[in-house]
Amino acid sequence: MVQTIKSGILALEDGTVFRGVAFGAKKTVVGEAVFNTSMTGYQEILTDPSYFGQIVTMTTPQIGNYGVTPEDEESDGPKVRGFVVRDISPIVSNWRSRQSLPDYLQENDIPGISGIDTRALTKKIRVHGALKACLSTENISDEEAVRQAQEWEGLVGVDYVKEVTCKEVYKWTEGPAPFTVEGTALHPESMDRPRYPIVAFDMGAKRNIFRKLTFHGFDVTVVPADTPAQTVRDMNPAGIFVSNGPGDPAAVTYAHKTLAELLPDYPVFGICMGHQVISHALGAKTMKLKFGHRGGNQPVKNIETGYVAITSQNHGFASSKESIEACGAVVTEYNLNDQTVAGLRHKDWPVFSVQYHPEASPGPHDSDPLFDHFYDLVAKNQSE
Repeated sequence: MVQTIKSGILALEDGTVFRGVAFGAKKTVVGEAVFNTSMTGYQEILTDPSYFGQIVTMTTPQIGNYGVTPEDEESDGPKVRGFVVRDISPIVSNWRSRQSLPDYLQENDIPGISGIDTRALTKKIRVHGALKACLSTENISDEEAVRQAQEWEGLVGVDYVKEVTCKEVYKWTEGPAPFTVEGTALHPESMDRPRYPIVAFDMGAKRNIFRKLTFHGFDVTVVPADTPAQTVRDMNPAGIFVSNGPGDPAAVTYAHKTLAELLPDYPVFGICMGHQVISHALGAKTMKLKFGHRGGNQPVKNIETGYVAITSQNHGFASSKESIEACGAVVTEYNLNDQTVAGLRHKDWPVFSVQYHPEASPGPHDSDPLFDHFYDLVAKNQSE
């Protein structure tokens, strides 16, 4: 039977309180309240390490109708602090489902709340910006929840990458997910071209990134975010990839230093946090956005080609256009919703990055050719 007792609470730092129905783990957490506009893909969102430290609200009204399946996890389990929805589906209807969403969250110690006005919450975040929040399924008082929200340290200046990066070097061996639709023309097994070894910095990577890199012709060695430059050089890679991840990109200074040493000597591709780390490594700056971009419907325009892609995004920081242009790079793409920087390339080196997720999962496949572009840069560099 679906619960209806409003034993859950979501409180914001400005004193706003939402009462709703608790589900998942019995727990009190604090984090940054954000929203995601994707209509599907809640399991991939829950397990995306970029959401570490955040309480995620889904703007789609009903969530959970197709359940949970292990194949759709983008890491080793949920990384969000808490989960907020308008309505949890009382029925799970999908042949792949192995578990209901409430059971999955309970098993992984993540609290959730349903039955609140997610439109009002989303509007508040859009107007006032991302807010510190407390989510509790323990029926604490309004005053206590607001107090905990206000006392949380926030994301600015905090290194969350160290919390989600891998602990040791490993080889990625998995190909595309079983239910991913791929164009066979790009499948490595059907291409008469060599495979190239690359090093991938795990800043909090999603699994589908490594699947895509493997699919497009790379042999991927994954390394922790704090791996020194010399260790990477000793691996003799043909290229370097820098992944997505959580928290403030300005805080991961060790990664800035390492990439600054490596950028002149290797083809490099970065996405999301990787894009921001590359920006810092070049000498540029990043800034916190008012409420960020999170969802599978963000339009991006490449000003060099005129190509517009609908992209999957998940970030709360952005690179500064002026600082990028002052350090030997050019801005190549803009987010059409707010004109923030969505991509860059270096003028002289085979280095480029984007402020979105070309691997999708969930999301559109418009930007999938970026992986092939990286392959071409690596192949050209190897032939010179």
